[in-house]
Amino acid sequence: MIQLSVNVNKVATLRNSRGGNVPSVLEAVDVCVAAGAPGITVHPRADERHITARDTREIAAHLKRGGARRVEFNIEGDPRPDLIDLVLATRPDQCTMVPVTPGEITSQAGWSAETSPERMTAIVKRLQMDGIRVSIFVDPLEAPIRWAKRIGADRVELYTEPFAVEFLKGGASARAAFELYAAASTLAHALGLGVNAGHDLDLDNLVLFRTLPHLDEVSIGHALVSRALFRGLHTVVREYLDVLDPK
Repeated sequence: MIQLSVNVNKVATLRNSRGGNVPSVLEAVDVCVAAGAPGITVHPRADERHITARDTREIAAHLKRGGARRVEFNIEGDPRPDLIDLVLATRPDQCTMVPVTPGEITSQAGWSAETSPERMTAIVKRLQMDGIRVSIFVDPLEAPIRWAKRIGADRVELYTEPFAVEFLKGGASARAAFELYAAASTLAHALGLGVNAGHDLDLDNLVLFRTLPHLDEVSIGHALVSRALFRGLHTVVREYLDVLDPK
């Protein structure tokens, strides 16, 4: 089954808009876990405009105290020193390295294959020494996927906003976009990399995207939490799990 990791950043965004602790990010995590989500994702940015370092530490401790069912924790972000220190302190199951452009609202692209590999290789090895799986956020292209393999990553996360845009056009556009991602996933798998995906995936486009060969995990936050405002978080997590594992 394709794993769902629920990104709870948007819950923190709502809380931070007013200050205080409402809505509770930990309560959101509990609801997602109770609904059956096998994973939780956070992206603590340097400006802490949504998830904070404190949130990250609290979620990590909370999940480790959790019950019999194991829930994976994924921390994503740019490999700045304080983020790497936070990852090493909390020891999530997975760390997803995502490039950040100054002033961006959300992620805009994967890592360039022209990025110097030396520093990234050292970071990947350091995280893996602590048993942390490393995923690299990439566009669905051969060069960055091979670059991710070169620096020693365990997985790639395919940046799926371009797929989501083409999916809305329907027909040949949607199919051509899917085939591009299928080729990227097949290459990653052939290189020994696991395959994750995320960004603008939703209940509609997942019906096609779930058929991607070798897909291990999807990370979904904005669309899921937005729908949860009207349907309820527990209900919407179940909807996503049903789409990913149709009976």
